[in-house]
Amino acid sequence: MRKSIFSMLAIMAISAFVITGCNRPPSGTETTEKPSKMTDSDLETRIKARLGEDAQLRAADLGVKADVDRKEVKLSGTVGSEALRTRAVEIARGSYPGVIITDKIDVKPAELSRAEYTDERASEERTRAKERGETIGQSTEDAWVHSKIVAKMIGNSATPSRNINVDVDNGVVTLRGTVETAEAKIEAERISKETDGVKRVNNQIKVAKKS
Repeated sequence: MRKSIFSMLAIMAISAFVITGCNRPPSGTETTEKPSKMTDSDLETRIKARLGEDAQLRAADLGVKADVDRKEVKLSGTVGSEALRTRAVEIARGSYPGVIITDKIDVKPAELSRAEYTDERASEERTRAKERGETIGQSTEDAWVHSKIVAKMIGNSATPSRNINVDVDNGVVTLRGTVETAEAKIEAERISKETDGVKRVNNQIKVAKKS
């Protein structure tokens, strides 16, 4: 009788071992889990974190709206320069393979008072102006006036700043270039006339619609 009981227990133990072995996952797959899909919120958080690594972009606190399924990201907000806007777009584009960036960022350079405007800034302004084919007089005042007019045009959707050249000499502003509407020409002149330090505006802007 005792021998029979031992035999039954042995059979039960072997059966349990076989069943457990059959149900065990294949070797190497015990801890493998299917990766979770990235959500819109995940991508927005990733991009904001990467933008936050740049002190200037972190201060701008740009808006990020993501659509993972469509691989689209919209950036919004305001930065102080074209270089910062370009940097923000490149950072967002590199955050997710094949993502399409919709750039709604506005560029609005910070305006400095005359007291804050240094000779060094004036020199930098002349260099940028020269690259655009513009001229600035030798005084720091002329460079300050130029920077204020350009900043206002960049921040005004009615004035295509890239198409308008601004020359400043002894407080006299000359506007050159070609725009598509008479309204843009008038607005560029208004901006210039209302800028502190401007004595006179010579508006040579031409109006020519694209064919």
